[in-house]
Amino acid sequence: MDKSTKKDRYNGDIVNEKIRFPEVLVIGPNGESLGKMKRFEAIKKAEEFELDLLCVAPQANPPVCKIVNYGKYRFEAQKKAKEAKKNQKIIEIKEIQLTPQIGQHDIETKVKAAIKFFEDGNKVKVGVRFKGRQMSHPEVGEDALNRFLDCVKDYCNIEKKPVLDGKWLTCVLSSKTKK
Repeated sequence: MDKSTKKDRYNGDIVNEKIRFPEVLVIGPNGESLGKMKRFEAIKKAEEFELDLLCVAPQANPPVCKIVNYGKYRFEAQKKAKEAKKNQKIIEIKEIQLTPQIGQHDIETKVKAAIKFFEDGNKVKVGVRFKGRQMSHPEVGEDALNRFLDCVKDYCNIEKKPVLDGKWLTCVLSSKTKK
C-alpha cells in the first residue's frame, strides 16, 4: 500500500492516510455496507482485505468510504475519461476572407473551401475587409458577401448575421450536416 500512498499525493482522491474524518461510513469490496467506523478502524479493515480505503462521498454525513483496489479504480477512471474524450467532436471555426472587389472565380474558389469545411462539420467565419476609401462604400462589400452566401446557402445555416465591425464585415455560418 505504500506505493499507492505515494502516488495519491498527486491525485485529487482522498485515500488511506489522507482521510482525516474522525468517523466514516464504510462500504466493503463487494458493495455491502460495513457500517460506521472510526477512521483508523476503517483503514485496518481495508488492510485486512489487502485493499485501499477510498473516500467516495466526502460531503456526506458521515463521509462515505469504500474498500477498493485503488490502482484498478484509477485505471478504470482514466480509461473512461479517455473514452469520453475520444467520442467528443471538437468543432473548429475556420476563417475565409473576402475583399469588396473580389472576382466571381475567386468567390467560387472560396466557396469550394467553405463547402469542404462544412462537410467536415466545422463552422466558417466569413469576413470582408475594407481598406482605405473602400469604407465609404460598404454596400460593395455587402454585395460580395451576399454573392458568397448565395453560393453556400444549401450547405450552411447563418448562425450570426453580417455585422460591420470596424474595417470588417463578418458573419458566422454553421454546417447543416453534423458529422
